[in-house]
Amino acid sequence: MKTLASLALTALLFPAIVHAENANVAVAANFAAPMKEIAGAFEQASGHQLTVSIGSTGKLFSQIQNGAPFDVFLAADTKTPKEAEDAGLSVPDSRFTYAIGKLVLWSPQANLVDNEGGILNTGKFERIAMANPKLAPYGEAAEQIVEKMNLAEILKNKWVFGQSIGQTYQFIASGNVDLGFVALSQVAEQGRIKSGSAWIIPQDLYEPLRQDAQLLAHGKDNAAAVAFVAFLKSPATAAMIESFGYGLPESAGQ
Repeated sequence: MKTLASLALTALLFPAIVHAENANVAVAANFAAPMKEIAGAFEQASGHQLTVSIGSTGKLFSQIQNGAPFDVFLAADTKTPKEAEDAGLSVPDSRFTYAIGKLVLWSPQANLVDNEGGILNTGKFERIAMANPKLAPYGEAAEQIVEKMNLAEILKNKWVFGQSIGQTYQFIASGNVDLGFVALSQVAEQGRIKSGSAWIIPQDLYEPLRQDAQLLAHGKDNAAAVAFVAFLKSPATAAMIESFGYGLPESAGQ
């Protein structure tokens, strides 16, 4: 049963919908799980529908550049949405940070990864995965960690690269790769690792994974897209995002 507060928020965000619309939303792979929950809540509250496409930030941006009819873009970095804005592909000044990502070293094997990542210095595993740094900001962050920890030589013949953080997770979860760098949101629930073993990597080892969203030019007159961007900034959505292990910008939910 809805509380008075949630009813008031719904009325504020969606005061009078004349007719429901559909918006196409491009979402970075690390945010797939939260997006499923957020999209469901938005559709129930607004009556609008969302068609969600998941992929690496780089590949999604390439599709936007080539005319893909996306209305909203949720990237895994700040750089790519800025490029989209500079190229005239988004509504000016619509960019905002919706989440701050966290990286973990994870294995489905219960005792493989210790809570300080010591396994990396031993090299006692067959293969390790990261997302392609050229396509995925989470892969770029993993590359920074390897460099700061001076692990390049130890790991140079062990790498498997996913085309997105989603594919990287699948490589590891399937057992085809022993361990790898994934988003905390992929392996945690309510702040706890769901299975296997993990090292939540200190954030001083990589640049902050600030993730920006924006209303794209294609969606500027789409009521569902405009409403979804507003919903993404709401306190209720901020709470959902935080529950998946993300940090929040200072302005979140205000």
